[in-house]
Amino acid sequence: MLETTIGVRDLKTHLSRHLETVKQGGMLVITEHGKPIGRILPFVENAQAATQEMINSGLAAWSGKKPAVLQSGPVVTGKRSLADLLLEDRE
Repeated sequence: MLETTIGVRDLKTHLSRHLETVKQGGMLVITEHGKPIGRILPFVENAQAATQEMINSGLAAWSGKKPAVLQSGPVVTGKRSLADLLLEDRE
């Protein structure tokens, strides 16, 4: 997959041209002040094929094992809601 690095300003100025590159199968790396901040990749209908393509191109890695379960977030107990607690914290 062809990878092109472009700045935010260039992306904004020539958006149609850059999107055509993506339609043709290219990948854009977007930079801000020379630092990469994002990627634009061609859309793939088949998620499994997209995942395999990312692995093949080195954008992703997978051990073949089932992903580990992430720790759950905070649990709110009592009569107050999470929104109430957030509002109180902001004061």
